[in-house]
Amino acid sequence: MLRFKAVEETLGREPVEVQEPNGRPSDYFGEYVFNREKMFRYLPIKTYEALVDAIDNQKALSREVADGVAAGMRQWAIDMGVTHYSHWFQPLTDGTAEKHDGFIEYDGKGGVVEEFSGKLLIQQEPDASSFPSGGIRSTFEARGYSAWDISSPAFILNKTLCIPTIFISYTGESLDYKTPLLKALNSVNKAATAVCQYFDESVKRVTAYLGWEQEYFLVDEALYNCRADLMLTGRTLMGHESAKNQQLEDHYFGSIPLRVEAFMRDFEIECHKLGIPCKTRHNEVAPNQFEVAPIYEEVNLANDHNLQLMTVMNNVARRHKFRVLLHEKPFKGVNGSGKHNNWSLGTDTGVQLFAPGKTPMANLQFITFVANVMAAVHKHNALLKASIISATNQHRLGANEAPPAIISIFLGRQIGELVNKIIQSPTIEALSLAAKSELDLHVFQVPELLLDNTDRNRTSPFAFTGNRFEFRALGSSANSATSMIVINAAVASQLMEFKVNVDNRIAQGMSKEEAIFAEVRKILIESQPIHFDGNGYSDEWKAEAARRGLDCENSAPLMYDNYLTPQTVEMFKKTGVLTHSELLARNEVKWELYTKKIQIEARVLGDLVMNHIVPVATRYQSILIDNVFKIKNLFPADKVEAIAAKDMDEIEKIALHMHAIKELANAMVEARKVANRIESEREKAIAYHEDIEPYMEEIRYHVDKLELMIDNEIWPLPKYRELMFIK
Repeated sequence: MLRFKAVEETLGREPVEVQEPNGRPSDYFGEYVFNREKMFRYLPIKTYEALVDAIDNQKALSREVADGVAAGMRQWAIDMGVTHYSHWFQPLTDGTAEKHDGFIEYDGKGGVVEEFSGKLLIQQEPDASSFPSGGIRSTFEARGYSAWDISSPAFILNKTLCIPTIFISYTGESLDYKTPLLKALNSVNKAATAVCQYFDESVKRVTAYLGWEQEYFLVDEALYNCRADLMLTGRTLMGHESAKNQQLEDHYFGSIPLRVEAFMRDFEIECHKLGIPCKTRHNEVAPNQFEVAPIYEEVNLANDHNLQLMTVMNNVARRHKFRVLLHEKPFKGVNGSGKHNNWSLGTDTGVQLFAPGKTPMANLQFITFVANVMAAVHKHNALLKASIISATNQHRLGANEAPPAIISIFLGRQIGELVNKIIQSPTIEALSLAAKSELDLHVFQVPELLLDNTDRNRTSPFAFTGNRFEFRALGSSANSATSMIVINAAVASQLMEFKVNVDNRIAQGMSKEEAIFAEVRKILIESQPIHFDGNGYSDEWKAEAARRGLDCENSAPLMYDNYLTPQTVEMFKKTGVLTHSELLARNEVKWELYTKKIQIEARVLGDLVMNHIVPVATRYQSILIDNVFKIKNLFPADKVEAIAAKDMDEIEKIALHMHAIKELANAMVEARKVANRIESEREKAIAYHEDIEPYMEEIRYHVDKLELMIDNEIWPLPKYRELMFIK
């Protein structure tokens, strides 16, 4: 029985009935997307062909064609019951933004007519001063532009036509994540294609693919509404762990609770209508933790789809009396949530560049790209870590199966042996790679199994998993573009350098194959410090990583410095992804967001302890004191001490914890006042990390001790045992 009687009546108990659409998923998949089937149906054939040609061959779109596309898009949207349109973009807030406009213009006769031109489709003017810009835009410099991304199809969300766009300032600097992502993808395409043509001159394009795995928690909405910390920060700032949490390992891949399965089915239907290819769902390790994963897509589209999915999840959860928690560590003591980014490269000829081949020559191409990825990750390991760290993700890294805050690459036994063989032998014959082996269990009911060329290492932040790399360090609430910008730009830069060096070797008289192999061997030797197949959680690895020269910094504000090193600035300049001024601005935003998130948490915690916890503790202490006085009046003096000793001890402990909470809360307020006077955003963020966050952990310690002592009936907040198990 819950302590919150009014809450119990509002808790969801039975699964909400899902309105199943008619037919199979293939019948309604993409129903809300202006995809090629809709384009063909609603656009004149010449307009359709021009648009498809522009998308497929990366050509500019004329205004005349844009007018035709806008007319067809408007008609489709109106036929779907849509009345408004919006440019949908990704500002530097980690979320999305949209401003809705109606399909109406004056008709000159006192009425209106539904109108939507190519001009409105291509370009809009959101207020740039009200979004984080790191000083690029001031309040009196408000103009910014959103511009249509033709490679990502328009979609309908909540009866609004959403048009994916970039977002830039009046002076051309990017104020979003999509702009540099598109530039990074173009750069890696150009660089990788040039290297691929060593092996196959017919290759004209290399595409980067992304398969994200989205982890999340669900909690009952009524209980969520009783926790100000969950509502305002996304995580529990206090709460003693439940006697039972994930230690039995019985939740992972367990039977999905009926209410949760109904929610999953409902949001999957909505996602399929939006063209989001959700395929996998399952229980995760922690109670109330789950995962959804799609079929892999091109990176830009996959990233758009992930952002749409997070919106859909939140909307659908409300129908099922749930709240989705995307914070990386909403509950202390159990697994946090990540967004694993499975990244790969493929050619327009159908070759997966991270898939081993059957011949030494095919393996030369494979190891060429693996080696260049290793070199890029080695050179930019600190930057990759900076790309995924945040005020929220810092709680997850290195704890409860999350990867550590040290970037390394796991290759597995077979690929690791191949790398070692190449390093030890300067001949191409070293490239032989055994085919997949069979595993015979000698159980006639089970067919023989094919073993992959690598195992899995859940402690590795950047692991080779067969034909792709899995970047596991990204946080669940983040925009995947943050990491995809860095990895694609870094690999593009490395491939450019590789191409120059190979061409120089060829010019000096080496054969093409010898030149490629020699350069591959060289960069494999140089990047060996990033290769680690062991236990990333061990203390020995931390010491070894430092010895290898890998970045071991733990402070998020200091990690952001890696965006401004000469090496990073040069890499982004070389690839044309971000300018120095854009990097400066983005770091200002990162430091400011870090400070504000910790500031909010500190203020919420202060309010909760002073206005909820301490008063309840005082009330319970008074009950114990009253009980001691009654015992003294009821029992003989020689028995009072023995009978009341436990209560006296409890009263003293409560007093000590309350005193500590008050002292720490006051000290935290004073530390905030000092930090808030610091003008430098970097120094302010460092102050919040070093001077304010430690108080929050100390306060939590004392609150969690009180939770175990105070009468359950009067404790003011839902406890972990109530929050973490779906009823």
